[in-house]
Amino acid sequence: MVSGSRAPVPRKAHGGGPGGAAQGPALPATGGVLLGRDYHYEVVRPGIGLYGGRPFEAAAPVVTLSLPVIQVRTVEPDEAVGYGWVWGATKPTRIATVAAGYADGIHRALSNRALLWSGKTACPLVGRVSMDLLTIDVSALDHDPETLDLVNADHGLDTLADVAGTIGYELFTSLGRRYGRSYTGG
Repeated sequence: MVSGSRAPVPRKAHGGGPGGAAQGPALPATGGVLLGRDYHYEVVRPGIGLYGGRPFEAAAPVVTLSLPVIQVRTVEPDEAVGYGWVWGATKPTRIATVAAGYADGIHRALSNRALLWSGKTACPLVGRVSMDLLTIDVSALDHDPETLDLVNADHGLDTLADVAGTIGYELFTSLGRRYGRSYTGG
């Protein structure tokens, strides 16, 4: 899908920019690649499409962001977690503290809104995203998890970006250097 007020111009018709000035060929990103060969020019840069992000809806997501759980504790009613008491327990709640935060590129807009995953089980982020920690309600689990996924094959970057009010590429490029990286396949 192309947004904006002008339709893309195939290379065969490409010849002038605004006011008739000569304009060189564009370097299309994922969206241009998906439009077809007429829009590729000499070089393309598929970018976020390589990682399964929009606008390449048919791509398989290839990024998983698993975060380490450093403790699990029960928070009692009328106790809170995080800054500013933005979340307080209304019943005994098992809270996992996760070693990641905005210093690692986790957007603060995800506070009290994001879901992390243990397998197929959703675990809500409760309280604020702090510099180095997240607090996650793991009451739905029958075990204490070692890790929780913020991004996985079933819940990709764009899903998380929608919650944060941004785009998947911004989240992806915000991820800090403190993450261990491993590459499989390919």
